[in-house]
Amino acid sequence: MKVVISLPDALFHVAEALAANLRKSRSQLYAEALAAYVGSHAEHNITQGLNAVYGTEQSRLNPAWNHVQARILSRRTS
Repeated sequence: MKVVISLPDALFHVAEALAANLRKSRSQLYAEALAAYVGSHAEHNITQGLNAVYGTEQSRLNPAWNHVQARILSRRTS
């Protein structure tokens, strides 16, 4: 798909130089950069969704379980 965008001149020139250094087309460079940007935000959206689901849940363990867990972990580090 073709898309027309506007970029600041300085960013355009840096991107052009990077594409040349990487021996990639401008389109390939922009597609990869946009994919990385979108991917980095996908994790944020997943975290937001999990926080919405579990935000009201009580996550504290029963004190007895805390004691058992501490004993098991101390055995593994000894």
